[in-house]
This record gives sequence, structure tokens and C-alpha cells, in this order.
Amino acid sequence: MQDHGIFVQQWPTILGCDVAGDVFEVGSGVDRFQKGDRVIGHSTPFPNGRPSDGAFALYTIVSADKASILPDHIPFTDGVVVPFAVESAVCALSVKEPGPCMPGVFTPALGLPLPTLEGHTSPIKKTLVVYGASASTGAMVTQLATAAGITVIAISGSHNFDLAKQCGAAEVFDHKDTSLVENVVAAVKNLNADFVGIFDAISIPETFERDLEILKALGGGHLAGTHPPPTEDLPSNIHTGMIFAYSDITAPVYRDFVTGALQSGKLKCLPPPTIVGKGLEYVNEALKMCKAGVSATKLVVEL
Repeated sequence: MQDHGIFVQQWPTILGCDVAGDVFEVGSGVDRFQKGDRVIGHSTPFPNGRPSDGAFALYTIVSADKASILPDHIPFTDGVVVPFAVESAVCALSVKEPGPCMPGVFTPALGLPLPTLEGHTSPIKKTLVVYGASASTGAMVTQLATAAGITVIAISGSHNFDLAKQCGAAEVFDHKDTSLVENVVAAVKNLNADFVGIFDAISIPETFERDLEILKALGGGHLAGTHPPPTEDLPSNIHTGMIFAYSDITAPVYRDFVTGALQSGKLKCLPPPTIVGKGLEYVNEALKMCKAGVSATKLVVEL
């Protein structure tokens, strides 16, 4: 966004989508929160176009439908890794009809159930492959899919296997393994469940190539990415889409799932944060670190 001005339509513009802190004021008609509550939230400066909605500020306006109470035992620096990842993961997993994401690119429509605190009375015999399960969104997709009763086969670096398993992955495979495609295909087939498709948190040409090999070997399915996936010369049984991390479908998850799941440990603040510094002056440094690339962590600036 700094390099290309994507989403920046006016000045001033305040970016940032993850917040954690104390409620300073509550809008009219809001009954889930009160002043002084500890909360986490997904701020939405891009769809709304309002600087007041950006997270890189001392005060931020957040929709009550995109916020949750943060349990007292969880520090703000841990809780803040959750909200945007939740928004992204729910949009990746549970949207039922494809919609426009950007010109020529549609959102995925996997139509999977939302996560629940209670679990499901009968198993949901569905399998999802998550490529990049140690990345922020990949880790959350793994957690929420597992909480919805879906079996996750994960792909990550071998040094991040434990993190992927903490998130609920049934099996994890090394992305550097020359037999990756064959191993993932065999693992999915061994489950004897309905194969939904792949969520690719990395979404670069190399990972998309492997995604398509897996999908073709398994008879097709969905491919949901964080960047535009391939759309040309695809078999009719492969459906691709790019997530747009903003939807009303996420409201029940913030309202009914996040707080209770954090309290019980069903939802974990993963990947763990790396605290860059304290103060708005550290935001630019954090953005540079993010651009350079990080693995199995979420960069956090305290205010």
C-alpha cells in the first residue's frame, strides 16, 4: 500500500485493521459493550474510507459487530493478533455465494459452517488443506475450520509443525518436501471424507502451482487465496477465488464464539506476537519488517 497507493483514495488516510484496548465510548444502540471493557476488534478503514476507522491511531472507531470482549487473562499484545485473522478466515471458509473482490476476481464460496463453542453432535466429514498454516490467516483458518468440525491437512515449514498442530491440524507436511503433492493427496484420500479444497495463505505462483496439482489429483475443489489465484485454463471442477476480508457473515463469530473460545482455550492467539515497539512512531518500522517478510508471528505495536 505504501509503494502503490492501493486503497488510499484521500488524505488524511489512517491504515490498520487490528486493535485491542479499552472501550472509551459506546455508540447509541450498542448493548454488548460498555465504557472500560477490554476488547479486540477489526477496524475497517478501507471499506468505509474514514480515517477515524484506522487502527494506527490512539483512538479508533470499531463496529460493535466486529468486536469481542477480551478475557482478562489475555494481554492486549496477544489478543490483537486475532481480529483481522478471524475476519479473513470466516470470509475464506463460510461465504456461500461468490462476489466481486477486484476487477476480474471473485471471492471464494466454500460455504462451510461457522465455528461453535459446543462442537457438533455428529462429525462433519469434510477435509480442507491449508497451505501456510503458520501464517496469521492460515493459522486462524486452521483453528476456525477445526472448531467447525472440519479436518485440516496443513502445509508449512518443518520448523512450524508444532504451531500448525496447536491450531488443530490433523497432519502437517513440509512445503519443501519434493513429495509434497503426493503426500497431501494420500493424506486426504486416507480420511475418506468430502474434500472441500485448499486455502492458500501464501498465494504466490509456486504455491498456486502445487495447489492446482493437488486439486487435479483429488478431482477438483475450491482454491481460496489471499492474492488473485489463477483463473485461466482451469478444469471446470476447480473454483478459484481471492478472499475479501470484510463481510457481515462474521458478526455471529465475534458475538457468540470469540470471547468464549479465548476464555476456554479453544481459540488461541496464534501465531504469537513480535512486539516492535511502543508508540505510533514504530508503525513504519513494523511495516518495513512486514514487507521484508516474517514467519510464524504477527508484528505488533503497543500504544
